[in-house]
Amino acid sequence: MKGRMVLRRFPAGGPRGSWPAEEFAQARRQEGLPAEVVMDLATDMFLVIVRDDEKAADATP
Repeated sequence: MKGRMVLRRFPAGGPRGSWPAEEFAQARRQEGLPAEVVMDLATDMFLVIVRDDEKAADATP
């Protein structure tokens, strides 16, 4: 089974014009982590995650 590691959670109702989850994920990608943003509908939160699979492992330098 493939998993994921949640780096941080952000509320979906953020300020208009602000994308804090995307900005956080971009900063992690610049550090070499294959971070991505997904929506958790059950909690109405954006999650910044790193997938725990071979593809994610290959993306890190």
